[in-house]
Amino acid sequence: MAVSLQSRPVNDTQNTPPNSPIDAPQKAPLEAPEPARATRIRPQSLAEVAYPKTIKSFVRRAGRVTSGQTKAFDELGPRFLLPYQANALDFAAAFAEAADPDAKRPRPIVLEIGFGMGEATAHIAAALPQTNFLCCEVHEPGVGALLKRIGELNLHNIRICAHDAVDVIDHMLPEQSLDGVHIFFPDPWHKKKHNKRRLIQPPLIAKLAARLKVGGYLHCATDWQPYAEQMLEVLSAEPLLKNTALNQHPELLGYAPKPHYRPLTKFENRGLKLGHGVWDLVFERV
Repeated sequence: MAVSLQSRPVNDTQNTPPNSPIDAPQKAPLEAPEPARATRIRPQSLAEVAYPKTIKSFVRRAGRVTSGQTKAFDELGPRFLLPYQANALDFAAAFAEAADPDAKRPRPIVLEIGFGMGEATAHIAAALPQTNFLCCEVHEPGVGALLKRIGELNLHNIRICAHDAVDVIDHMLPEQSLDGVHIFFPDPWHKKKHNKRRLIQPPLIAKLAARLKVGGYLHCATDWQPYAEQMLEVLSAEPLLKNTALNQHPELLGYAPKPHYRPLTKFENRGLKLGHGVWDLVFERV
């Protein structure tokens, strides 16, 4: 279902998606990088393979790790970086530091795929302190930047897996183990011949839907209208998902108001001032 929409403003006052318990990349500061310690395990960066041969959740990007990011890797990496493993993740053990001993039930778990430089991720984790966030990103400066924000904001509810999210989904996340999934501003691959490389494709959405608990949600956002139309078509075709906006906001033709927890990044604000649109899609697991 391809729907052509005019650009629309973002509304920050709307409600969160059902059972609610993200980020344009930013350029790293031009600081002189320090040599990495030999004991630091760097994120794995795999060669990009075009869909549909093998789904990949990322494209290799160049970038420099700043001295501040290097320090964050060394000081905070042991606490907040989760190594990839080919077996189911023990969420209680992974987030033990953030656990509330008086809580009657486990905290919700939200998976984020591709957090860029981590600005929105840190904002959301601070706004939703009772939710745990498992975040996948292979761009090393971005991982270092988020670790730095974790230290600055004294956050305890984020864990980072610096590995391809598809492998993480396949091997570390059991079915019906997630309360939410965030995919904010994935690479739109503007040229038509490159559209097949877009992250939001039926096989990946089927994997994510199977790993959501009933009532869990999948939230995607993009600032590229053709990609928004493809997202809407792909998500609507997944039988395990239903569009939360159809009944609540029929005037938006399947798109959702921006949930309050997703902040406006400086790049998004710049686009809005130029008249560009931003589209949010929030689907619920049935």
